[in-house]
Amino acid sequence: MGFCTVLLICLSQADFGRVWAQEYKDSYRGTPLRTDGDTASFQRTRRDWEDQLRHREVRNAQADGGVDISPLSDNMTRTVEDSQKYYSWESFGPEDEKTESLWIDLKNLHKSQVKIHGILSNTHRQAARVALSFDFPFYGHSIRQIIVATGGFIFMGEITHRMLTATQYVAPLMANFDPSFSKNSTVCYMDNGTLFVVQWDKVRLKDRENEGAFTFQAALLSNGSIIFNYREVPVPVEKINSTEHPVKVGLSEAFMAASQLSDSTQRTIYEYHRVEIDTTKIISGSAFEFTPLPTCPQHTTCELCLTSNLTTGCGWCNTLQRCSDGVDRHRQEWLDYNCPEESKGKCEDYNPVLPDATMSSFNNLSLEPTPSLADLGEQPVTRDIDSSPPDHTGITENTPIIAGVVAALVLLVTLTLLAVYYINTHPTVAPPFYLMQVRKKPTTEH
Repeated sequence: MGFCTVLLICLSQADFGRVWAQEYKDSYRGTPLRTDGDTASFQRTRRDWEDQLRHREVRNAQADGGVDISPLSDNMTRTVEDSQKYYSWESFGPEDEKTESLWIDLKNLHKSQVKIHGILSNTHRQAARVALSFDFPFYGHSIRQIIVATGGFIFMGEITHRMLTATQYVAPLMANFDPSFSKNSTVCYMDNGTLFVVQWDKVRLKDRENEGAFTFQAALLSNGSIIFNYREVPVPVEKINSTEHPVKVGLSEAFMAASQLSDSTQRTIYEYHRVEIDTTKIISGSAFEFTPLPTCPQHTTCELCLTSNLTTGCGWCNTLQRCSDGVDRHRQEWLDYNCPEESKGKCEDYNPVLPDATMSSFNNLSLEPTPSLADLGEQPVTRDIDSSPPDHTGITENTPIIAGVVAALVLLVTLTLLAVYYINTHPTVAPPFYLMQVRKKPTTEH
């Protein structure tokens, strides 16, 4: 694995915020990203870092998975347009018949099926990790762990940092909610193996508690679909203040890029896609359904990657055994392993057709990624398969080893014979004379 992959794994296992709280203060910059394609397609997130000093640092994760978050103000300098490349979505009003069928009534389920999260239901600006019982496809990537926040959103990223609200989220209604205000406010969820639902029930806005309680939910389906349901929305979303906490509704995905500076490594998060819905349509009794569209990462073989008519612009990296268009959450690894160049090849380059005479011996070999035919020409020393007939007159690569062993044995036998000959021809020498005496020593008389 490359350095970036090892770094991602290590940081994902660390306590929430302990590493990234300080690292992002020093390294999160608006630095342009080096790309092999059109740089205009990459939109950069810039933050006013002076605002960060007014917020607390992230506390270490508690034993049961809680983590305190202090979101930053959402001062964006650009907007990422929804390209309709990853999701299509549809809205439903209170009068639509489908609205009621989309709502998952957790109160009608058995208590054992619904879990009320103790920490999230009694704290402000808190988040907790939750493990899914199924792989959830998000922008073509399988997600098994998520982070649910009191602020009305789910963080979908692999690396946890203090800017949870910035990117990689599923947000039915991201706002400054404070479940600790009332004992009736809860954050609960259920998982039945194919459906995960989290509900923010009767939560109120911080410092605006008297304006009413919100009840809404987000549902993640195993097929990748996402549903936002709104049962109670007492305040129009466009009138919710975003000064102390970002207000967002929709989906977001990003990747992290690393660049080596003179004395440190700079890491920057790039949000490459966002789905934003019309907040004026969010009223009590409304719902939104997001349907995932085919993406390159969902293809698991080279043939599907390059020939599928469901996707375009996909390339296959045989080293990583991955299909991508070069813009997804694993972009850094795609660059580290030189996949932009490797993806220019064809599937035949990785799986050459062998003559029938060699198939029997080929089946006994362990299958490993093989370089392209062009690479074989540049590296004549390494060969995975030699399809030419064997040359019995040539010297095999094991011959030098065998010859060395035989030579050593001959030398050992020769030295032994010389030693025996020397002892027999020089009986007066001390060692052999002593041995002769020991051999001729008379037996003791009785």
